[in-house]
Amino acid sequence: MTRRRLRPDEVELWRQIAATTDRLHPELPRAEDPVARPKPKPHKTPKPRLPDFSIGQATRPATAAVDLKPALSDRLRTAPVSMDSKAFARMKRGKLVPEGRIDLHGMTMDRAHPALTSFILRAQAGGKRLVLVITGKGRDRDEGGPIPVPRGILKHQVPQWLATPPLAQAVLQITEAHISHGGAGAYYVYLRRSR
Repeated sequence: MTRRRLRPDEVELWRQIAATTDRLHPELPRAEDPVARPKPKPHKTPKPRLPDFSIGQATRPATAAVDLKPALSDRLRTAPVSMDSKAFARMKRGKLVPEGRIDLHGMTMDRAHPALTSFILRAQAGGKRLVLVITGKGRDRDEGGPIPVPRGILKHQVPQWLATPPLAQAVLQITEAHISHGGAGAYYVYLRRSR
């Protein structure tokens, strides 16, 4: 809001009122009588100039894509060894011969899960220690949708089924088979002794 100038009659009225009052601090020097002063010129402060800006200038370059879930083969490879280390090394090299095998190739998940469950429980009851579960490598089913579909549905589901009840109590170790027994399309399943 800007101050307007006092008119001469307003200045005279102010002088009459000021003459009838007592000063609050008489020891201080008296101020000048109000007179019409020129309107003060506003001081314009210069607006700060923004630095040059380009979209994305502060972003860091993309490093590597983050894969929250490691590959299935990596997870099985880094899993702790629960069985005898010498037998595990022989099994990984394909030197142990599986005592039984089941081929889930071409089955749907609805048929494969009960077949795998009954096979593993029968093999453990029969005293077998090492069995071969053939899943196949699977087809690449990614149609480019928003949710990626992993290659080989059974290949990804079988280790999960073997790690959950009722099969978890029977399974001691799971690992990918040696190339002579099917390689990445099969699993060695080392069973616990039945009690």
